[in-house]
Amino acid sequence: MRKMMAPLIAVGLLFNAAAAAADKDTRQLVRLPAQMRAHMLANMRDHLAALHEIQAALAAGKLEQAADVAEQRLGMSALASHGGSHMAPYMPQPMQAIGTEMHHAASRFARSAHENDLKKALADLSDVTRQCVACHAAYRIH
Repeated sequence: MRKMMAPLIAVGLLFNAAAAAADKDTRQLVRLPAQMRAHMLANMRDHLAALHEIQAALAAGKLEQAADVAEQRLGMSALASHGGSHMAPYMPQPMQAIGTEMHHAASRFARSAHENDLKKALADLSDVTRQCVACHAAYRIH
């Protein structure tokens, strides 16, 4: 019986540690209406899927395809389809700036990829993900 208790206690301690860490989340909380929150989360999931598709296309040497995905799903061309103007009033200005820079960086990546400049394209793609990391490090939504 004692052998069974040790793993259960360990799991309990892990759950307590995770809960404590969540309570200490120092990122700025951005409150959104439920529908906007769902919309933003869907956009972010699509951004992540687009990044995956871009990386897969790059790995296959398909820079044109990577460029098209970037521009249509992440770049400045994607703003209208993502409802950015509807979301912006709910975001702090620095969060808006990070998002706008992410879209600009994606468009720069698309141009570099269309020019078949892999080295520059990869640097530009890094600028895209830098914005994602910055936003997720600074903000959380509810």
